[in-house]
This record gives sequence, C-alpha cells and structure tokens, in this order.
Amino acid sequence: MINLYHHSDCDRHNPGQTHPENAGRLQSIMAALHNSPAKQHVIFRLAPLGTKEQVLLIHSNAHLERVLANSPLQGTRALDADTVMSPGTIDAALRGVGAACRGVDDLIAGTANQVFCLTRPPGHHATPDTAMGFCIFNNIAIAAQYAITHHHLERVAIIDFDVHHGNGTQDAFSGKPGVLYLSTHQSPLYPGTGTKAENIASNICNIPLAAATDDAGYQKVFSEIAIPELAAFKPQLILVSAGFDAHQSDPLAGLALTENSYYWLAVQICKLAKECCDGKILSVLEGGYNHAVLGTSVAAYLEGCASALED
Repeated sequence: MINLYHHSDCDRHNPGQTHPENAGRLQSIMAALHNSPAKQHVIFRLAPLGTKEQVLLIHSNAHLERVLANSPLQGTRALDADTVMSPGTIDAALRGVGAACRGVDDLIAGTANQVFCLTRPPGHHATPDTAMGFCIFNNIAIAAQYAITHHHLERVAIIDFDVHHGNGTQDAFSGKPGVLYLSTHQSPLYPGTGTKAENIASNICNIPLAAATDDAGYQKVFSEIAIPELAAFKPQLILVSAGFDAHQSDPLAGLALTENSYYWLAVQICKLAKECCDGKILSVLEGGYNHAVLGTSVAAYLEGCASALED
C-alpha cells in the first residue's frame, strides 16, 4: 500500500490569493485522486507535526528562530520576494517535516510499501540557513538526514524531477558522503544553480535540460544518465522531490512533459527501488502551479507507483 500523508493545516498556509503556491494546489490533487484508480492502493493518513529536533537535522538554529520570529499574527509577512508567511504557515511547514520523517519510519518498519507526502509549502529551495523560492523548511533533506541519523542508513538517494533545481537540497549534502542528490531541471531557470560543473561523483548529479524538452527527450536522458547513476550508488532508500512543474502547461517554466512522463517516471523509480532497496520510496510534493494538470499529473505518478505494487 501507499501511505499518503496530508493535513488540513497545509491549506492554512496562505501567501496571498494571487500567489502561485496556494491551497488550490492540494485541493486539485485530492479531487483528481478521488477519481483515480490509484485510490484503491492509497491509505490516507494525518501528517504529524514535525519537531524542532527534526528541523535542526538540516537547518541552523538561526534559520528556525528567524522563521518563528517572522510568523505574523495576522496578514502576511515576506521572507523574500517569493516566500511569504501567514498565520498558518508554521503549522503547515511543520506538517511537511513531520510527514516526511513519519514516512521514513513507515518504510523502515515495513508498514508501507511506498509513501507520498501531500503537503505544502514545498521545500527543496530552502537552504540550511535561508527560506526562499516558496520554501520554508527542506522536507526532503530533513527526511534524508533523519534516515541516516535515526535509522543508521549509509546510502540514501534523492531524485528531484521538479523543473527548478533544488539548490537547498544540494547545499545541504554537497561534499557529504552517504547521499546522492540527482536533479533533472530546466536550465537556465530559477534559482540559477544546478550546472554540471557543480557535480561530485556519487554525491551530486545535475542533469540540466533545455527549454522545450519533451517526453521523449526527457525519458532518453533519464534512462541513459539518471538510472545508471542511481543503480551504481545502490541506495538503501529512495526519496523523491516530486515537482510537477515540468508539465507543458505549467505557467512558471518551459519544459514540455505530459502526464505520460510522470507515470513513466514512477514506474522506472519503482523498478530501481525493487532492485536496490526492497521497493522503499518516499515522495514529497514540490512544485506544480497549473491546478488542472497538477492534479492529473500527481494521479498519473501515483498510478505508476500503484502499478509496481500489482506486479
């Protein structure tokens, strides 16, 4: 089964009605899942609140204190031009942290085959010291360090297929053994990082893609570069920064993927996980800002995940 973690607190993060990262994102996904055949493989669970100790696995105390100090009692407060807090932001962000860590516990204990964290705000741009790019806490990086620190894993792979490079995740693990961060992303694009020059063998693998890369082009690159790199690393756990803004209809980028690639990606990652780590995969929602295709893309991804459970 797939444990899907969600909480109504995630809808309370309100950076503004015109902000692209709004609560309608999760609502569109839940509606699509209701009509998806993947639903029969999903167990909906409440995301717990993350703890200060979990946040501090990746983030500095100064970052945590800065976020807490800027939490408004009413209205909004901007941490940067794109990252805006409302009174519900702290609880929403901590639900994302808690879901990611509880999901790792589920996989290690064998109480779930796979986990999907349907939470917001996203996290992969948040560096150890800075909130940015809509992101407050880096959920996927926290999950990776949690698996290493609390479950004593030696090799954790992070696959990031968001259209934007996860600079915060790379910053957290660059030069540190035990984690492979592999990112496919449009380049050039925000945040301007993720070049091949930043790659480190068995640690950082950036695969920048030109604008207008379509399903065929993406799948070719992932098959020829990403899969061999991941297989050689032999991860004990696979974590996925699952951003769906590489879709051809997303307003914030220029790749040309369709739902077919998200289904395909899930199948490929599940095949790899079966070979390397008994099928253990935890996916965390990152980007995706066209509500109509975000819902169908997440549903396609989970349908691909579910197909692996049926094999």
